[in-house]
Amino acid sequence: MHVVVTGGAGFLGTRLCRTLLTNSALSVAGAPEVRIDRLTVLDRTATVPDVLDDSRVAASTADLLDAGSADRHPVDDADVVFHLAAAVSGECELDFDLGMRTNLDGTRALLHRCRASRRTPVVVFASSLAVFGSAAGYPLPPVVTDQTLPVPQTSYGIQKLVCEQLLADYTRKGFLRGRSVRLPTVSVRPGRPNTAASSYLSAIIREPLTGQRAECPVAPDVPAAICSPDRAIGGLLRAATAGPDEWGPPIAVNLPAITVTAAQMVSALGEIAGADVAALVDWHRDEALASIIEGWPSRVRSDRATRLGLQPDENLEAIVRAHIGEMQ
Repeated sequence: MHVVVTGGAGFLGTRLCRTLLTNSALSVAGAPEVRIDRLTVLDRTATVPDVLDDSRVAASTADLLDAGSADRHPVDDADVVFHLAAAVSGECELDFDLGMRTNLDGTRALLHRCRASRRTPVVVFASSLAVFGSAAGYPLPPVVTDQTLPVPQTSYGIQKLVCEQLLADYTRKGFLRGRSVRLPTVSVRPGRPNTAASSYLSAIIREPLTGQRAECPVAPDVPAAICSPDRAIGGLLRAATAGPDEWGPPIAVNLPAITVTAAQMVSALGEIAGADVAALVDWHRDEALASIIEGWPSRVRSDRATRLGLQPDENLEAIVRAHIGEMQ
């Protein structure tokens, strides 16, 4: 079996690659497990050494925008494609053309190439709860469910929703087998901060634990929907393994999440790591970032995900302790 992970050198992509290599085999769309013989990491940045050192792994810097015209492309003989490559929310708002080129045009080129391969691969697309928003006449409900109408209010959310619909149509036409997973904010992300609007939901835990100050751009009582890295990976893998009847129509699944406020996160940090660590968080509202965060859903109920066996994290404290464990 050949598996491709776009954005595979990023945080979540690297974690997915490690999990696939450790498991060594994958059940695809309900079929019996098959050994993973090859894993291609498609990313413009360097693949982490421990992944690249595995003899089954090949790194590719192929550009998704070239997928439609290149003589050869990594997805040509792929059985499963996990599509994680994307420009994040904050940079999509700052640079409209970058978001459209990376998120929309890149995804369309990838789907076109998968169609041309005639292998009908399973394509798992990492979408986002940012597809939901509130507009006049279509207010965001207190709890987002499987039946909630997506009304994105950011360029990032619109790009993700358009890609979901493209994937659904390619699936309907029989070109591939698409599964979209709407991820909540994944926390705690290790490494350096990025330009995602939700980056603070990791930074206010991650930075203080290393003795650095962190800024929270929203009010302490602003809620957000989060899941741990492990739950995010579990959702992506379950999308690949679910049989057609289990998955149902090619409509995106909302991944389960827990609802937390920034104040609750800092409080949990203080209880686990001490008041001195929690005191390293500064509160400075950023109107641009806050307006994006406050427009996203903070409470999610996904009956489809539950039927697939997916559950939210136990609690916030478990997420923080898991991150501390990985730091050590």
